[in-house]
Amino acid sequence: MDSLDTQVLDAARQWAAAGHRFALITVARTWGSAPRPPGAWMILRDDGQVQGSVSGGCIEDDLIRRAAAGEFTGTAPRLLRYGVTADEAHRFGLPCGGTLELVLEPAPDAVLLEQLAQRIGTGQLVHRRVALASGAVTLEGGSAGDSQQWDGQTLVTLHGPAWRLLIIGAGQISRYLATMAQALGYRVYICDPRSEYADGWDVPGTERVAAMPDDAVTELGLDPRSAVVALTHDPKLDDLALLEALKSPAFYVGALGSRANNRQRRERLLQYFDLSQAEVDRLHGPVGLPIGSRTPPEIAISILAEMTAVKNGQNSPSTEAVADAYACRVA
Repeated sequence: MDSLDTQVLDAARQWAAAGHRFALITVARTWGSAPRPPGAWMILRDDGQVQGSVSGGCIEDDLIRRAAAGEFTGTAPRLLRYGVTADEAHRFGLPCGGTLELVLEPAPDAVLLEQLAQRIGTGQLVHRRVALASGAVTLEGGSAGDSQQWDGQTLVTLHGPAWRLLIIGAGQISRYLATMAQALGYRVYICDPRSEYADGWDVPGTERVAAMPDDAVTELGLDPRSAVVALTHDPKLDDLALLEALKSPAFYVGALGSRANNRQRRERLLQYFDLSQAEVDRLHGPVGLPIGSRTPPEIAISILAEMTAVKNGQNSPSTEAVADAYACRVA
């Protein structure tokens, strides 16, 4: 559940507490180019106020118009389609013939939304199941490997801290990376056995893992929604995390360092540890996209940009020069 959809849930609870009627709209399926991914949320209040988004704006305008015309009354959820024809796609600003299927709930259960928020707040992953035929909405336990399901009749969305980031090292870059990653919806864990760094860690919302880096990776049970970034710049610590993370199903594994350091790291991992060439090739190092980053916040941005590209299935360009300048100063 990304940060925008968390804001939607918070607004829905506030509106319900204030006695407002509102509709909940979820992106169920997309074809072609679409501005928002499946699972994205939007709520539309009885006075036309909107929180969240399902498109670039034109579809939101049409939903507001239809709501004002009294189309979204009752309580039964229904299916809405936009961009079915080329003319409609052009009208609503959907690029490349994009098509959206939306599930609209005219009167979502405020009690269930409150329960959903409470479960997310305790770190749980939750399935929200909406059955169009019966109108029933239920909450069920989920796991990090799950994904959204939609068969045209039942929509199952995953909510909670589905994406996880384990940061090795509690230095300056880690502080910026942890803060920015939380804004993108990651549940952030920090591991640093060096007390001189770990004892001063105070980034809100993050969780400390009191273990050596390799044990931390194992303890978290990484899955395809997990990422690991090693930032201590100490091979004795970073390599411990990498030798376990590269064997895991984590979607992203990266390490700070210059090109020379990362060449040496790859050689070590191949020569001294039980890693295959394919596993070592998964390493992103120097970590991050090559945006000329030099300062800790710039490096954090470059790391999150590359993580986002990989998470979204985009091939990231070469990262040869990302952190060279900073790495040389701390080497």
